[in-house]
Amino acid sequence: MKICCGTDMIEIERIKKSIEDETMGKAFVERVYTSKEIAYCESKKAQKYQHYAARFAAKEAAFKAISEQLEDKYSISWKSIEVINDKQGRPSLNLIGITLENIEDMDLSISHCKEYAVANVTLLRK
Repeated sequence: MKICCGTDMIEIERIKKSIEDETMGKAFVERVYTSKEIAYCESKKAQKYQHYAARFAAKEAAFKAISEQLEDKYSISWKSIEVINDKQGRPSLNLIGITLENIEDMDLSISHCKEYAVANVTLLRK
């Protein structure tokens, strides 16, 4: 067995500026986030940027954890990794169009405060 890990941290203000950019904001959101992620983040009103940033960090962390198994790192897009929440609000990852061999389990932890969002992905391979 092998444990693979990926971690990422991002400034929430950086994501906020990207989203609010008058010329590229909409394109940024549509390139990086799935429709489910956008709906979830927009439902958070005043804290939506924290949730956008946390999902961005989760996608980066997931990429770091799975990159060893990718033949070509350019074969996936931002939307190939989706953060979803269960009924209790626990986040998990949905890999879209990615086939990974020998994955036994994958776990996601995300957190955010006023200034930063952080995510950790742990992957257990057979």
